Amino acid sequence: MNFVRVIFCAVACTFVFASGVVLADPPAHAKAHGWRKKHDPYYVGYTGRSWERDYGIVTGKCNRKEIGTVVGAVLGGVVGSQVGDGDGRTVAIIVGSVLGGIIGREIGRDLDEGDRACVGHALELARVGQPIRWINDQTKVSYILTPTKSDSKDCRNFTIKASRDRKSQTSKGRACRSGDGSWKIVS
Repeated sequence: MNFVRVIFCAVACTFVFASGVVLADPPAHAKAHGWRKKHDPYYVGYTGRSWERDYGIVTGKCNRKEIGTVVGAVLGGVVGSQVGDGDGRTVAIIVGSVLGGIIGREIGRDLDEGDRACVGHALELARVGQPIRWINDQTKVSYILTPTKSDSKDCRNFTIKASRDRKSQTSKGRACRSGDGSWKIVS
């Protein structure tokens, strides 16, 4: 009888200890699908700034509707530099003069505030070599922005491809962060 009791306790202990390992979270340095999203809700940008939302950039897409809502809400009732606070203010600052004449006149003229916000946020959050894609539903222009190797924390090189009606343009550029947090095209 004691022998059966010992065996039963050994088996029970094995299940208890084994289930504890299964239920544990992986260590912070280990890759685990979804662990970062649940436990580390902030996205650290290229310049070291933390963001509450990534607007899809981490997955390789830019959610124009979500980022457009933030930009529209911030820009809609704003005068001068009194632009909200937090992510809304920073996204609005990023929108400022991001693309200039980088894409060319024909396709580039169709960039709206949502597209500019996607460019700025992609420059901030995308990894080197990670293509970020989005489509402007109104103009039917699709964009692919890919940050390339940079030699500075405050500047990023990138390529951007804009396509519409079987026409496409690819341009290379370099953007640098200014003191107010906006990305400015320098070449």
